[in-house]
Amino acid sequence: MNDHYFSDSPHVASAPTKRTYSALGQQWTVTTDAGVFSPSGLDKGTAVLLHKVPIFDLPDDALVADVGCGWGPITLALAHTYPQTRILASDVNERALDLASRNVVDAGFTNVEVGLAPDMISRLTSEIAAGQHKGIDLIWSNPPIRIGKDALHELLATWMGLLSPTGEAFWVVQKNLGADSLAKWLNNSGFPTEKIGSAKGFRVLHSRRR
Repeated sequence: MNDHYFSDSPHVASAPTKRTYSALGQQWTVTTDAGVFSPSGLDKGTAVLLHKVPIFDLPDDALVADVGCGWGPITLALAHTYPQTRILASDVNERALDLASRNVVDAGFTNVEVGLAPDMISRLTSEIAAGQHKGIDLIWSNPPIRIGKDALHELLATWMGLLSPTGEAFWVVQKNLGADSLAKWLNNSGFPTEKIGSAKGFRVLHSRRR
């Protein structure tokens, strides 16, 4: 069986490794592992997103999400940038979720919830229906492009559907892996989307609810 970073339970042998990288003006030390996305450290796409994404003033009760969190670089960045908010980090890869949880704890953040994507989607849907909040206010994501177009579209449509009426999402996508066609699909699907920046072959896309 072939392992991918979007496998539920990687079969490749675990080999936890400490990595250090720079982002948001500071040094981060994290644990990565085989069988997850970018085990060698911060990937180029996420680095571009963190450099290009705008920072908003969010209320303390805001709900912020990292879709496809991997070992957690975007999650850590969100928790650092919005320490007063509730941060949600989701993935389908159980090893990645274990790493993200570990890295959040090691970084000293207490405002992050890490969980399997289907479970988190179900819980959020119930919370919105119960009127506990209006939905997600902000998404930062390096989405799993290689899961295939149909699965990717379903994933993004699901999370965009969980945005609050004023919620916004920022995605980083490699140009030669379909960033422009994805922006077109988002627009055609009722989620106004524009390119707000590019670097190193990646596009940063900004989407919102119509």
